[in-house]
Amino acid sequence: MADRTPIRRAAVTRTHAPFGRAVPLYTLKPMRALPAVLLPLVLLAACSAPPQKEIDLAQGALDAARAAGAEQYAGQEYTAATAALQQAHDAVGQRDYRLALTRALDAHDRAQGAAKGAADGKARARGDAEAAIAAASAAITQIHSRMEATATAKLPPRELAAARRTVAAAQAAVQKARAAITSGHFLAAKDIVKDVPAAIRAQIVALDGLATKRTVKPPRRTR
Repeated sequence: MADRTPIRRAAVTRTHAPFGRAVPLYTLKPMRALPAVLLPLVLLAACSAPPQKEIDLAQGALDAARAAGAEQYAGQEYTAATAALQQAHDAVGQRDYRLALTRALDAHDRAQGAAKGAADGKARARGDAEAAIAAASAAITQIHSRMEATATAKLPPRELAAARRTVAAAQAAVQKARAAITSGHFLAAKDIVKDVPAAIRAQIVALDGLATKRTVKPPRRTR
């Protein structure tokens, strides 16, 4: 039993002294606590200079969000990100580097959110534009059918002129809106055709009124 004790101590010494120097076991706990003591000093050192790296990252995220269409499709988030980045620059000017760091990190997060919001908003805008074009095309088909149906009423060309002008304008608007979708201008595409269905409905009502007048026979005169 007396011979095993030195061996046990030697093993402990080798385990904790990889460089050939014995380290007492009671020194291990203070060494583990060292990072906790140094952490405030590290943070203080980080706030002793402008957080240029974080500001640059925020600016890059903001540029990416703008390129993704955040100004148009996620305006609220983009504006908030821009304001946070400006606050970071203002804090640097006031030498409040801790506040500048906080605002730069906030601007980065908001810019990334704006980029995601832009992607979602763009998808919704494309869907809305395509639905508006479909509604305009359906209205054009409807008035064409109504014009063919009123042919039996033998309406003179001058009474059909307004309807034909409306149809021509509607077809041109649909073509222009489709080109806008191809170029990625979804909000503009929807705006181009938004009034087409109402204009065509008005012409259908007018055509129906003219056809009714033509088909109703006047009462016979009595002597």
